[in-house]
Amino acid sequence: MHFFRARFAATVESSGHEVFKQKIIEADDGGTVLTLKKVAPVRLIKTPFALRALDAESTGATKEAQMELLGRKREMKGMFEGNLEEGEFEAGQSSGLVKEIIPASEVVHSLVREMDAALDRLPRMSG
Repeated sequence: MHFFRARFAATVESSGHEVFKQKIIEADDGGTVLTLKKVAPVRLIKTPFALRALDAESTGATKEAQMELLGRKREMKGMFEGNLEEGEFEAGQSSGLVKEIIPASEVVHSLVREMDAALDRLPRMSG
């Protein structure tokens, strides 16, 4: 399910900022970090904010300190305004599988083709 979120976030029609879309397609297998576990565990693309959050967590920041670091509207600053320094770029590990920004219709057509191919591989039931 997480793959589909990243895949659709990196489509032409997505309301995500172009910087966010670009970060998704640049992500590799190690391109995200799980952080802010005391507040609300979230997987973020490695950006300056994500690395600050990870550092705070690894040095024993309290829940309150993590909440203060998180602040308000970080996701808006990141995913919708493209602020690499102060915003959250939420994306799962599967972001590393997304390699281009394409129209959502191509994503859907690809999903249908893959589903049809998978169904063709299933054994046929008789009767």
